[in-house]
Amino acid sequence: MTSIPTLSAAQARRIALAAQGFAAPRPTAPVTRRRLLGTIEPLGALQIDSVNVVSRTHYLPLFSRLGAYPRALLEDLAWGRRPALFEYWAHEASLLPLPLQPLLRWRMADAHEGIGIWKGVARFQRERRDLVDLALAEVARRGPLSAGELEVGMKGRGGWWGWSEAKRAAEGLFWTGELTTATRRGTFERVYGLTDRVLPRAIRETPTPDRAAAQRELIRIAARALGIATERDLRDYFRMGVAETRERVGELAAAGDLVPVEVQGWSQPAFLDPAARRPHRVQARALLSPFDNLIWFRERAERLFGVRVRLEIYTPAHKREHGYYVLPFLQGEAITARVDLKADRKAGLLLVQSAHAEPWADAGTAPALAAELRLMAGWLGLADLRIQPRGDLAPALAAAHPKSTPAGGRRTAEGGGGGAAASPEGPPCLPDG
Repeated sequence: MTSIPTLSAAQARRIALAAQGFAAPRPTAPVTRRRLLGTIEPLGALQIDSVNVVSRTHYLPLFSRLGAYPRALLEDLAWGRRPALFEYWAHEASLLPLPLQPLLRWRMADAHEGIGIWKGVARFQRERRDLVDLALAEVARRGPLSAGELEVGMKGRGGWWGWSEAKRAAEGLFWTGELTTATRRGTFERVYGLTDRVLPRAIRETPTPDRAAAQRELIRIAARALGIATERDLRDYFRMGVAETRERVGELAAAGDLVPVEVQGWSQPAFLDPAARRPHRVQARALLSPFDNLIWFRERAERLFGVRVRLEIYTPAHKREHGYYVLPFLQGEAITARVDLKADRKAGLLLVQSAHAEPWADAGTAPALAAELRLMAGWLGLADLRIQPRGDLAPALAAAHPKSTPAGGRRTAEGGGGGAAASPEGPPCLPDG
């Protein structure tokens, strides 16, 4: 009987950090389109979210790994003339490398048939087939359109949740794969185009793999992106079903594509990507979006780093522990601090509304965090930081950045890149709306 290898928690953490791109030094030369795509492809997906308090979240994981790259490069990859990414439901609404599109056609078929979470989509398409067909025909006739430009159905109630019938029709066609995102406009409004006209011919003509084969490949991608993972970690990455994930993981382990291992302190068995790097040390420095691939599965983040990462946007202000839009700070191999950030684009300031240290933070945490905040401010086109006196790390952080703009002060931003106001488009992560 073959024994199962055992890894320490520290080894597992370093493997995970390396798989996510944090073991490599940031580039010193300007980031190119190729380098940006080469950073996205191992991750498999970038989560999309409409919140724009600091920056829309799909920009942030690349800043965390590469530093101050040109944001327009990502927009070109996603919505330019030669797109290399497409949008679909993966880990929530996501940007994904184009070769993954055929691997998700089984999910589009599920949406069409109303399987699982897609019941509402299929029901609306079935009950309002005339309207759905009219919406599809209008996009075919007029070219890419936003939901507001679709002259079909009744208007919504307004706001994020009051979708019009045109919006519901367009979103349903998006989930079933008949429409895709042709571009995004200034307010981050999705513009829908026919999939057969938007996606490159080579992708459209790629044969559709059977369901099991596609799912195995998605789990391989998840395993590569995670480095080491439990079955639940692998399932969460592309939000797959429990039974199907268990079956696919078993098949991959039997084929040697996943290596069963045990990790000290982990309560569940784990699986190692056979090609995973095993660095002896990781010296990362990064502010992490709350939707970053490294921490988006909260259970895994706590298991890896010993911290409870929670998104408190929907928590009443008086009950928030760390703040409204909180970014954990990765220092070396540990999360050592958290900062509640807001980009004040009018004043040209990155506001640090609170700063909290983890118990294991050291004397180097505040200077390292201050340097990363200054880098982020410049990347966002903001002239300076304003550090508010909230949180146990705030005094040390202010001391580490003595030129920070005091409360009431004002600087002028140099350059753009701050983004637009939060999108009224609607909840992109709720297909069964």
